[in-house]
Amino acid sequence: MVDEAPISTAAEAARHELILAFGRLQGAANRLEHLLGRAIEAECGISHLMYEVLLILGRAGEPGLPMGVIAREQVLSSGGVTRLVDRMEAAGLVERTADPADRRGRLVRLTAVGEETVVRASRVHIENIRRYFVEPVPEAHRERFAEDLRTLSHAARDLLS
Repeated sequence: MVDEAPISTAAEAARHELILAFGRLQGAANRLEHLLGRAIEAECGISHLMYEVLLILGRAGEPGLPMGVIAREQVLSSGGVTRLVDRMEAAGLVERTADPADRRGRLVRLTAVGEETVVRASRVHIENIRRYFVEPVPEAHRERFAEDLRTLSHAARDLLS
């Protein structure tokens, strides 16, 4: 990408190569999240955000995670994660337990239903990732593309830490 002259009009801004490239990335991510999230909801009855929390809890294992960790992982407010976990608990996907390291703290962990749901949703998700995310990228570019995404993700994460 070539660095261009300073922007002096709205038309120049709209055509700027870096702005267009980032817009394409953002648009692709939003559209893919919508497509894949809709499939998880239709097939498994949970939102994409719930699915992501189930994955976080699956990675954490026992005894579970504090609400604050879940909030940071998903960039949610404490109130937002509380409402989400309340809905997930009502659906039988997670449970809150006492935190052995903090008498006042509570941990969130998967239930057996949550475990079954994340496995079923992951099977659906993998198939749709292949169809909508992997297959459109030329095979010769896939490995590099995945590495570039990892680099971008880690750079952004490190800036937010």
